[in-house]
Amino acid sequence: MRNLFPLLNPKSIAVIGGGWAQNVITQLQQSGYVGDIWPVHPTRPNICGIPCVADISDLSTAPDAAFIGVNRCLTVQVMQSLSNMGAGGAVCFASGFHEAGNSDLQKKLVSAAGDMPFLGPNCYGLLNYLDNATIWPDQHGGVSVMTGVGILAQSSNIAINLTMQKRGLPIGQMITVGNQAQTGLADLIEVQIEDPRITAIGLYLEGFGDIRTFERAALKARTLGKPIIALKVGTSEKSQISALSHTASLAGSAATSSAFLKRLGIAEVKSLDVFLETLKILHAHGPLRGNRLSSVSCSGGEASLMADQSENMDLCFPDFPAVTLDNLSDILGTNVTLANPLDYHTYIWGDVPAMTNCFKSVMNSDMDLNVFVLDIPRTDRCDPASFIPTIEAIIKAQNQTGAPAAILCSLPENLSEDIIKQIQAGGVMVLNGMETGLKAIEAAYRSGKYISAPMPEKPIWLIEGDQSADAVILSEFSAKNELNKCGLKTPKNVTSSSKDGIITAADNLSFPLALKALGLPHKTEAGGVILNINTYNELANACAKIALGPEGFFLEEMVPKPITELIIGITRDPTGLMTLTIGAGGILTELLQDSASLILPCSAEDIKTALRSLKVHTLLSGYRGQPSASIPAIIDAISSIIAYAEIEKDNLLELDVNPLMAGTDSAIAVDALIRLNQDRN
Repeated sequence: MRNLFPLLNPKSIAVIGGGWAQNVITQLQQSGYVGDIWPVHPTRPNICGIPCVADISDLSTAPDAAFIGVNRCLTVQVMQSLSNMGAGGAVCFASGFHEAGNSDLQKKLVSAAGDMPFLGPNCYGLLNYLDNATIWPDQHGGVSVMTGVGILAQSSNIAINLTMQKRGLPIGQMITVGNQAQTGLADLIEVQIEDPRITAIGLYLEGFGDIRTFERAALKARTLGKPIIALKVGTSEKSQISALSHTASLAGSAATSSAFLKRLGIAEVKSLDVFLETLKILHAHGPLRGNRLSSVSCSGGEASLMADQSENMDLCFPDFPAVTLDNLSDILGTNVTLANPLDYHTYIWGDVPAMTNCFKSVMNSDMDLNVFVLDIPRTDRCDPASFIPTIEAIIKAQNQTGAPAAILCSLPENLSEDIIKQIQAGGVMVLNGMETGLKAIEAAYRSGKYISAPMPEKPIWLIEGDQSADAVILSEFSAKNELNKCGLKTPKNVTSSSKDGIITAADNLSFPLALKALGLPHKTEAGGVILNINTYNELANACAKIALGPEGFFLEEMVPKPITELIIGITRDPTGLMTLTIGAGGILTELLQDSASLILPCSAEDIKTALRSLKVHTLLSGYRGQPSASIPAIIDAISSIIAYAEIEKDNLLELDVNPLMAGTDSAIAVDALIRLNQDRN
């Protein structure tokens, strides 16, 4: 790995170019950077009052970092000069490289850099607020901090917007990566992991870059207990695989990327506001140890909103223990209903000692986070003085108990940046917006759950090759035979190329039977399936009605009615990741869209956890006194499918078992589709 320390923590910075370079120098001066700044321009005598040198070769020594603010063709020459003189690293601002179709020019840029690290091209650079090194050609909203979160972004404009937040989030470093031609996300994650001043890492992702190095860096962070969260964009795009199976429609790129992040211990969020609020929690408290919350407010409406908005989240408001209830009763009297969420009314409003004792009682109830709902009146039209005692009491209670606490405003605009700073200076975190804050709390809980989970036993499967190449689809008969070899149970069956032959072959089976047309990928929709055939006469009639398959007929014994039907599939993502999808099968596949995804390989415990996450798990576990399905049999069946995928992983493009009939003592596959590279060995 290249040494990124000089680039990210420079003692000297060369700034090369005109207008954009001037912007960088302005930002360095405004941020209070104390190192050397060396402008390089062929004709200007100075920039921002600092004398220029005409050429890089005129510098007295190699800079730790450089900002290259010239056109893309000249950028390659400048990169070569910096590398030749032994510079510590560079920010490559220019665009028009790989993202614009100029891959050859980008290769020349990488070659020119050699061993010297650089960010970009097509990126703004870095804002190191820990060391006041702001190599950045535009305005930004950050300030110097002693500790803070690290944010890595694949969009410079989003990065600018994030620095403008007024939510009280201390940003330690903001780094943009652009095209990641050389230095990628994984490299920067590893650097931020090792900096004790960085408390948590946030990723704004458009893609993962090198999957294997990303995996290594993320698992290193997980091992060290440094939390990472991610906002992944582009998740609405489906997989580029030509989808033949139901699985491929469920396991698009969004499902794969989410499963990949979860496997690595990275909690995923879906919006910028939740991204920022989650980072605030991780900075102040680290990942939450659990999802048990207390909610305290002086309004029944706020208490109800807290309960309602968290109802579909993985959060809970446990009853207070008896000792807490006794203490609250003594403080609040008999006119207050004691429950969690707690509406403590306004009987003690403005009484700091009473409120402090009330809040201490709640904080001593061993919750994972104590949330105080509080909105402050706007100062331009109102007087917020009467609300200040509540803030004072919350801070005192938190300082005396040491319990994790947060003030949450129901609307983000109802706490000003100045008030947030005052609250957080007292040691209490602030969350902006009720729904956003609750989602952030849930994400911080997931972060803790993921980090504490067992580490993956094996590295991910990462398959190279062109998945758009010609492929062969195995017949259902062949697919089942291949899966049988790996232990998957299927119904007894026979095949024939003719109607008379299939009727004769039925002598080897027991009624009732299912007749299918071989060679049709979607047999049901094409009229290629007839079920519940109970006599030879019915079989003859079925043969006359059924659509003729290109590979003949397939006849098999019917499986008794299961507890429920499942879909089990494996798809290869364009990234090379292989995704296992488990979900509600049969006619419920499209109806419920009930599925869970895992990155392969995975363990039996991973499969069990995925099954528990499904809506149909209620049926699997025995709904309203009905028999339960055999979870061990289901896990064995899925493990057999994975075993086949491991054998064929270099060639497998798509596998679909739908349905897998989950019974009380068995799990039997009654349909299977396998698509492989045609040129496989």
